[in-house]
Amino acid sequence: MLKPRLQELCICRSILEDALIKDFLCFLENPEDVSFAYSFAAGLIEKAETLGFSGNILRACFLHVLSHTENTFARTVEEARGHVGRSLERAFVRDMKILADIFHEPPSTMLPLDLLDDYEPTARQATEARSFLEERIEKAASPEAAARAFLDFYQRYGYGELSTCPAFCWNEKEHALRGIEHFEALSLADIVGYERQKKQLTDNTEAFLKGLPANNVLLIGARGTGKSSSVKALAREYYGQGLRLVQLTKSQLGELPRILAALRKFPSKHFLLFFDDLSFEEFETEYKYLKSAIEGGIEARPENVLICATSNRRHLIKERWRDRDQAQDELYRQDSMNETISLSDRFGLVITFLAPDQEQYLAIIAHYLEKEGVRLAPEELRILAHRWELEHSGRSGRTAQQFAVHYLGQMRR
Repeated sequence: MLKPRLQELCICRSILEDALIKDFLCFLENPEDVSFAYSFAAGLIEKAETLGFSGNILRACFLHVLSHTENTFARTVEEARGHVGRSLERAFVRDMKILADIFHEPPSTMLPLDLLDDYEPTARQATEARSFLEERIEKAASPEAAARAFLDFYQRYGYGELSTCPAFCWNEKEHALRGIEHFEALSLADIVGYERQKKQLTDNTEAFLKGLPANNVLLIGARGTGKSSSVKALAREYYGQGLRLVQLTKSQLGELPRILAALRKFPSKHFLLFFDDLSFEEFETEYKYLKSAIEGGIEARPENVLICATSNRRHLIKERWRDRDQAQDELYRQDSMNETISLSDRFGLVITFLAPDQEQYLAIIAHYLEKEGVRLAPEELRILAHRWELEHSGRSGRTAQQFAVHYLGQMRR
């Protein structure tokens, strides 16, 4: 049987800390004791069922660990935007030569089990990043080609959770990004209408991804019109081009300097800092952190970061008529007004989402119904949708989607 020399790994040595690979090492060091082989096989099958590995699941396991474990090669590719020194590349190629048997030989040549060679899980889970790496490694005819496959993968998707998660939140206790495992986002095509608004958003995003000048974005307008869905759809649409969404809350504005410092370490990726439904009461002062982060702070915002916010308020900070009356006693009244509106002025691109008219409202409902194979007669659709609109909070993309859910769940025969 083949016996990969995993203890001789250099750059990729961190994978030896993985619990399942430790079990594999125990078997390699004690090949006469088949209990180690079956213990490892049991863990491998469990991993395959959990993550949806198929085919050669030994290779799938090693590729998963390699793509999720930090190493000097992966970190350098990220920090140097795809450029690595000749000596580091040679060291990584050497590791690829050690791993060649695992990448290209059936598991049965190393383990006394043939069911691992072409495993069929209960439910396959073929993610974009995993498929990208598996296809290129399978075609790699040499250690040099395998190294190139990993370089392309690290540059395109990153490593760790960056490689698999399109969206993140900020863990305040650990001061680190945390991937959102079950990120749900519509596609831009599912946001019916608003073509001009979507084009403004995608044009700005594509300029950002190309390294061209791009503006921070404020999406304002009526409730339930697709502002948040449009931003989330960007993460889904441009994930393969290195865009990652980082959703933050108003209470985390004080963490912005630390967050920006963390994102600066990943220059090959582009991050949208996303504040959903952002607004401030007049007594809240956290908005000053955001003002400094967007423009005016001593430390420059990283080139790989844009800030995007949605709000039902144009100027973000609440202002009452009585505030203006009280300002009559202020010597420099204009200063107070400038303070109130200066935050929204720092967003270079302001996109307005208005409530849909009757035709657009019906078109949104029809789109969701047709996705499920349901087509209503125009008059029936108009009557039912109008009734729903009157019983709920008026016309919006959200009420249109809610009607479609109601119809599909309770009214369809």
